[in-house]
Amino acid sequence: MRAFATLLDRLSMTASRNAKLTLMRDHLVDAPDPDRGWALAALTGALSFKAAKPAMIRQAVEGRVDPELFRLSYDYVGDLAETVALIWPARHGANREPELSEVIDALTHAKRGEVQGLLEGWLDALDADGRWALLKLLTGGLRVGVSARLAWQAAADFGGVAVADIQEVWHAQEPPYADLFAWLEGKAERPSTDAHGRFRPVMLAQPLDEATDLPKLDPAAYAAEWKWDGIRVQAVSEGGVKRLYSRTGEDISGAFPDVLEALTYEGVIDGELLVMRDGQVASFGDLQQRLNRKTVDAKLVAANPAGVRAYDLLAAGGEDLRGLPFAERRARLEAFVAAAGSNRIDLSPIQPFDTWEELAALRLAPPPGDPAIAEGLMLKRLDSTYEAGRPRGPWFKWKRDPHLIDAVLMYAQRGHGKRSSFYSDYTFGVWVEDADGAHVLTPVGKAYFGFTDEELKQLDKFVRDHTTDRFGPVRAVRADREFGLVLEVAFEGLQRSKRHKSGVAMRFPRISRIRWDKPSKEADELATLERMLNA
Repeated sequence: MRAFATLLDRLSMTASRNAKLTLMRDHLVDAPDPDRGWALAALTGALSFKAAKPAMIRQAVEGRVDPELFRLSYDYVGDLAETVALIWPARHGANREPELSEVIDALTHAKRGEVQGLLEGWLDALDADGRWALLKLLTGGLRVGVSARLAWQAAADFGGVAVADIQEVWHAQEPPYADLFAWLEGKAERPSTDAHGRFRPVMLAQPLDEATDLPKLDPAAYAAEWKWDGIRVQAVSEGGVKRLYSRTGEDISGAFPDVLEALTYEGVIDGELLVMRDGQVASFGDLQQRLNRKTVDAKLVAANPAGVRAYDLLAAGGEDLRGLPFAERRARLEAFVAAAGSNRIDLSPIQPFDTWEELAALRLAPPPGDPAIAEGLMLKRLDSTYEAGRPRGPWFKWKRDPHLIDAVLMYAQRGHGKRSSFYSDYTFGVWVEDADGAHVLTPVGKAYFGFTDEELKQLDKFVRDHTTDRFGPVRAVRADREFGLVLEVAFEGLQRSKRHKSGVAMRFPRISRIRWDKPSKEADELATLERMLNA
């Protein structure tokens, strides 16, 4: 456990991508089996413990520490694992430090009533760093700046293979990945990739820079289609095994039984998961009602019927098509979707154009209907094979320019990980008239990125200096017609929402600028957002 704790601690304190890769690769070299496999599983988010709940951590610490002292400490530190790791009063005579594999084995097989006793014993035996790593492992929220792909890259560097090769076999493996490491060390053949229903590594697009990219590209060499406002999925149906995967390889089949039922073909479709009513695409907010759920009831399925808008074909009838050029895959896809004959699977249409100027005009002024809520356009080179990762040149995403509004900071909350000491999550609002005709703020969104480290320090100081109330970890900040901090907020889209008091919800909001110069009373009104929504 000590080596894993040291790895997490160093990763959390390291900003450099290459330095993180070196730390992970070295750990895979030095750690024994199965500990290195469990570490890789933890870093990629492949571990979960059904019997362990964050509430058990609170119960354990409040049994050792005055609850009010813990509450105040948690409010100051801002991170549960870090607070407990620092405040935990270990008892003398504790047993030896547990090994990582020992902890995982115990948590995997423990009943719910046994977890708290195990947790207290381990916390007694570990130092502060070990306690922090243990609690991060238990909750599943490592927050050390490592994505699953970065961890895969470290494994690829360790074995001297391409990261796409790791992704190709990953979903057919189980932690602690004994077969995977045997292959990476040259002790065994590459694990089989023939498992039915497996995930294929996705091909991603580069953002298009109009000024530098378009002059170099031949419009005749590219096909264009809309960038749909859903989530990227692979709809897999092979050998009787049906799966729906997100772009990161997460199995989301349980939340979309209606889509799974429609996969009557033999092959793998790459496309966009959307809520579609009578052939028309609904807003992303409707799709969100079904995301991040293990199961859904019939009422939710009926209210938000989902489907796949197909734009690529990766396999058909047992044949891998990824090595074919896009133009050929596209022709195969059109025939494939037509043969499937499902009202839950349709085709993403190709948009004809002759010049970049013509396509630019289409992007800025899409026709009524589905394209009006699309995020922009996709450009795909007709001769491009389906290559895992984000290669430069074959595919581009040409997103629409973001919308901008001026809003007023209303609430702030501490972040996580390196930001746990800073108020970095900001709720902002716009003006609306109340029943008495007075101007009041109504929250319209929340953002936690878009600013520099130096700006974060300035924002944090502003929150601390102008706090008017506290609600648990949340601070209310002074915001009225005479005083308040205006934030220029950029967002990708807007939709109606019954869950928000304002009645609207933003898509991907971020802080574009801090308007220290602008009086709060000059921030936008809710009517501005209503006009955007109606348009």
